[in-house]
Amino acid sequence: MSSIHSIPDETAVPDPAALAASMVGRRYRSRDYYEVGREKIREFARAVRNYHPAHWSEDAAADLGYDSLLAPPTFGAVPGYHAYAEVLDTILPGYDLSRMIQTEQMVEFHRPLLAGDRIGFEVCLDSFRRAFGGDLIVLRQTILDQEDRPIVTSRTSMTGRADSTLPGSIDAVVMHGARPDTRRAAQPSHPRYVGPVTEPVREARAVPMRAGARRFDTVVPGAELAPRTLTISRGDLVNYAGVAGDPNPIHWSPEIAARMGLETVVAQGMLTIGLSVDLLTSWLGDPGALRAYNVRLTSPVHVGASGGRIEFRGRVKHLDTDARVATVAITAEHEGRKIFGRATAEVALA
Repeated sequence: MSSIHSIPDETAVPDPAALAASMVGRRYRSRDYYEVGREKIREFARAVRNYHPAHWSEDAAADLGYDSLLAPPTFGAVPGYHAYAEVLDTILPGYDLSRMIQTEQMVEFHRPLLAGDRIGFEVCLDSFRRAFGGDLIVLRQTILDQEDRPIVTSRTSMTGRADSTLPGSIDAVVMHGARPDTRRAAQPSHPRYVGPVTEPVREARAVPMRAGARRFDTVVPGAELAPRTLTISRGDLVNYAGVAGDPNPIHWSPEIAARMGLETVVAQGMLTIGLSVDLLTSWLGDPGALRAYNVRLTSPVHVGASGGRIEFRGRVKHLDTDARVATVAITAEHEGRKIFGRATAEVALA
């Protein structure tokens, strides 16, 4: 009797988690650029209720010494989402951003994004591990200007599962608005590998202090920022999804949210972070004085049919006399529930 040998199945799909783990530390560059538009800046500022005049008026931006309209600090999430999606099929095959829940956002601002900027993106999978029945993923993204200098560096922590492990009742057509093969075919280009993340980091340009920034001698540790209370509705979630290009239906479909084990639809993490920024920039006087903002999201913002209220508060936690930098602690509560586990901003003072 002849022995029977198993024949490898060349059509078998590799384990997405194993592939993701092998991609940790690899850095990719988006092949196309994104041009920041003045009307997109205003559209985004309206969606996150950032009302500093420099986001709306060229004259106000010029009064602060800027050449064009300033984008709100979290504006990078708009082109950044699409850059992540472009790279995702390369560094995280089997995963989809529209099925992820954001848990933390860390952002370093080298300079503000301005209308007319043509920006590129580098994306790296910083870490990947399996825990608590899901996958914990940390992506790093650097937004670069036309001269390859960094404008914004961000690290986004997410939790989720590979597409194949999600409930079969959630159709890919519902989740994406198009089947995955169609979505990939529509991509104009593929990212290119540019090296490991251990390569030297580019030097950021020095950011001059503007005349409109809050003065150092007016700030003391323990000082409270004027609190902000906002009402948020499901319409706000739908509007932000359209402005930011976020297709995740847990932000607008109660049915899908329930299938994912949520009470009802939840606000986007970057929406709640964006809403908190106006508290800082209105106090600072110059949005460009925000140097870093790190937020851990601990509780989802469930938005019922009647909406809800979010209250933001800030307090000066520490002053660095040599660097003339203040650390501000931010708190956020939705209907009495704490939604920011830890949130701190570093701001430059004149």
